[in-house]
Amino acid sequence: MLRKVSHLGLAVRDLDAAVRLYEDVFGLPAAHRWVSGADRMAAATFRVGDLEIELMQPLDDDSPVGRFIARRGEGIHHIAYTVDDVADALRRARGAGLHTIDEAPRAGGDGRTRIGFLHPSGTFGVLTELEEDVRHG
Repeated sequence: MLRKVSHLGLAVRDLDAAVRLYEDVFGLPAAHRWVSGADRMAAATFRVGDLEIELMQPLDDDSPVGRFIARRGEGIHHIAYTVDDVADALRRARGAGLHTIDEAPRAGGDGRTRIGFLHPSGTFGVLTELEEDVRHG
């Protein structure tokens, strides 16, 4: 079901400061920046080899990323895996007894992907994103 690690999602309080770190210190140009109204966050992505790093700043304290930072502080929020068909992957996960946060795929990555999340209770404490690229098909 999983084809590769797509990206690591990092929760940050200050997106501009985090972007400066990745650009000025790590020498990586930002690949993409966007605001997700549905997830109430601003985001920026960077490529490191085949892996993408997604920096996420909450737009309000009650957003999913805002609640995460309040509980756990800044840091790794989720790991995302590329799948061929996110709807099928969610069905298979539920069939195996996993709790899914999303019942059906939804838009992600500024409309570049379809995504669905698996609850950390069934994935050894790791919030897991299943991601299907919709730009190539």
